[in-house]
Amino acid sequence: MGLIALFVAGLVLLVLGADVLVRGASQLARAAGLTPLVVGLTVVAFGTSAPELAVALRSAFTGQNDLAVGNIVGSNIFNILFVLGLSSLVLPMVVSRQLVVRDVPVMVAVSFLAWGLALDGAIDHLDGAVLLAIGIGYILWLIRVGSKNHEDRDRPKRSSGRMTATNAALNLALAAAGAIMLVLGADWLVDSVSVFATRLGVSQLVIGLTVVAVGTSLPEAATSLVAVLRNERDIAVGNAVGSNIFNLVWVLGAAGLLSGQVEVSATALALDFPVMLAVAVVCVPVFFCGHVIKRWEGGAFLGYYAVYTTYLVLGAVGSPATAPLGWFVFWIAVPLTAAVLVVSATRAWRTGNA
Repeated sequence: MGLIALFVAGLVLLVLGADVLVRGASQLARAAGLTPLVVGLTVVAFGTSAPELAVALRSAFTGQNDLAVGNIVGSNIFNILFVLGLSSLVLPMVVSRQLVVRDVPVMVAVSFLAWGLALDGAIDHLDGAVLLAIGIGYILWLIRVGSKNHEDRDRPKRSSGRMTATNAALNLALAAAGAIMLVLGADWLVDSVSVFATRLGVSQLVIGLTVVAVGTSLPEAATSLVAVLRNERDIAVGNAVGSNIFNLVWVLGAAGLLSGQVEVSATALALDFPVMLAVAVVCVPVFFCGHVIKRWEGGAFLGYYAVYTTYLVLGAVGSPATAPLGWFVFWIAVPLTAAVLVVSATRAWRTGNA
């Protein structure tokens, strides 16, 4: 019971810490003159990815590489297939044109890059430095093209967003408190998960891809669902895409650079990285078609996540149903979905709705 309590407490601290960090940092960013879109793609995306960062660093420094990698890759898969899938079932998701032409290609590119860097079996110092350099460049690019002076120069003037020194100090304190909660929550979560994996005989990679990935992605899920309910659906999509980019360039990059080497298992390279990449690539035709994620597409996303998770669980317990399920998905479900998406994208392009 004590172990379960430690696991739950770790998850709660991660989620609350991310929320507190986002609140403080977002206010500071807005006061600095950043637009809501840029705040969402930078501060909010980074804040909602903070649990993944805390868990990845803690796991990497303690030699639990499968947990670190599984958490990052699993979170990226969960953000698209489950978070956007569920949100799209609530309301069809409007996708900003800027996301389609700017941020989704970046997500696809860094997904390719991360897989390529990991093909030698590890993310080392140099790999981490490359990813972090891309992350810094991406943020600077977003700030440059999305500053209020550049993006809102033709829009009505808003309030200056200035804050007093007292408010600034309060927001800094909030951000610091959130960071402390994240570190403590990550310690408790990783410690409890390690014991779970040992007792259940399940690999840390599978637990990282499922339980931990879902737990650390709760901030993204909550943010996207709230945004949908408030009819701010473009923010929901931007949060998921931005978080996936940050998970790869910042979380994986920091883990590789600071720990020296994050080993990547052959299983992750053969299955989970390709699934993450496929999920990123499929966003292109889905988002391209009228810049809306339709309900049936959201349902397909959820269905694929259920199948992927089932496959992982069946494989972990050595079920004979694993191979037939994999065959069905690879030879029937995936080609059928790809054909439908190609037809939809072609129609959208011909009718000018792309």
